[in-house]
Amino acid sequence: MTRQKTGLTRREFIDRASKTTAVAAAAVAGAPAVLAGQSGKKRIALVGTGIRGTTMWGSSVARVYKDQIEFVGLCDINRKRVEVGRQMIGVDAPTFTDFDQMLRTVKPELVIVTTKDSTHHEQIIRALESGCEVITEKPMTTDERKCQAIIDAEKKAGRQITVTFNYRYSSIAEKTKEILMSGAIGRPTSIDFHWYLDVNHGADYFRRWHAYKESSGTLWVHKATHHFDLINWLLDADPVEVTAFGDLRNYGRNGKLRGKNCRTCPHQKECPFYWDMTRSRQLMQLYAECESEDGYLRDACVFREDIDIYDTMTANVKYSNGVLMSYSLNTYMPYEGYHLGINGTMGRLDVRAYERQPWEAPAAAEFRITRNFGKSETSDLRVGAGGHFGADPKLKDMIFKPGTPDTLKQRAGSRAGAMSALTGVAAVRSIEGGRPVKIADLVKF
Repeated sequence: MTRQKTGLTRREFIDRASKTTAVAAAAVAGAPAVLAGQSGKKRIALVGTGIRGTTMWGSSVARVYKDQIEFVGLCDINRKRVEVGRQMIGVDAPTFTDFDQMLRTVKPELVIVTTKDSTHHEQIIRALESGCEVITEKPMTTDERKCQAIIDAEKKAGRQITVTFNYRYSSIAEKTKEILMSGAIGRPTSIDFHWYLDVNHGADYFRRWHAYKESSGTLWVHKATHHFDLINWLLDADPVEVTAFGDLRNYGRNGKLRGKNCRTCPHQKECPFYWDMTRSRQLMQLYAECESEDGYLRDACVFREDIDIYDTMTANVKYSNGVLMSYSLNTYMPYEGYHLGINGTMGRLDVRAYERQPWEAPAAAEFRITRNFGKSETSDLRVGAGGHFGADPKLKDMIFKPGTPDTLKQRAGSRAGAMSALTGVAAVRSIEGGRPVKIADLVKF
């Protein structure tokens, strides 16, 4: 066993390594085995050791919350990747390729799910049935059938699901919520919400497994679930009905230059979407050096002809409080960020959030409140450290630090996870059927 940089003394490392070996041996023999938890620390297992699992929910959690949690197991269907993930996270927890075996062996109290979207329901339900609390990456799941199964399993198990909607915790979202709560524009009546993914970030979804409906539910579910949840939370309302349109206009079959993946592509010099994955040692270790196990290409061609998701999307959504929203998501823009306009009975709130653009933005976001028959006021917002406009550290504090106040009701459970995902599912069903789709027809709570 190779010694990792864990901050342990030599004696502590040897003791822990012995326990890890014993657990692994017991697992092979089929015998029950449990890693002894450290006093007062929650026993955590992580399933899915890709880039999201090893960074957002792996190394940073292990480092920042070491006094609150202890990783007791890591799982991934790719045996090489889970070992690389363990090294990157910096823990000496045992690794598994069989999720059920991990649950039986290490008996975690909490399971973090960061697998492919289409399999979230499998790990969530099995973790609940094993008596675990669950934290899952968004989207909670990818279709109505899986969503219903999760809701039913949570009720039966009496355990809690937390869905990690970090956009709720951004300083921009918090300020928007506070403005609405103040009554500055009166009662919200309609919303204009337009999200732009640039040719770097947007294209990346078409290189990965996200490019297939079977895996991601399309970007209506994988990406837009963030945006739909943000509106559900800002309005404190549920979506009721969705009408949508979508098309594949830029990626997939639209390309003229095509290869298997960027590293082997003969069009590297001509293709504007060529992406050099070899520049990231972390991605090469997690993906390229693990391809022999499952054949997954992290830098697949964005012009693969079998891509079956949308890159150009619009929707109209009606909410339980009568608010109407016009929404769009485009994935090949020259800049990244969003425009959010909220119309109210007493005025309008405009929010322009800047994420990346070929000019110097004045701030992370610009706010304008314009009152009916009154003045227009502007303000800028600068954010602190941390991913997603400072949201990620706040989200993790809420989860891992008991007693963290939740004054804005940002912590999200299974209902929030369902409502946001189902808005996207309804959009897909609307496109497929050419008709409006009611949320109540998809899932019963």
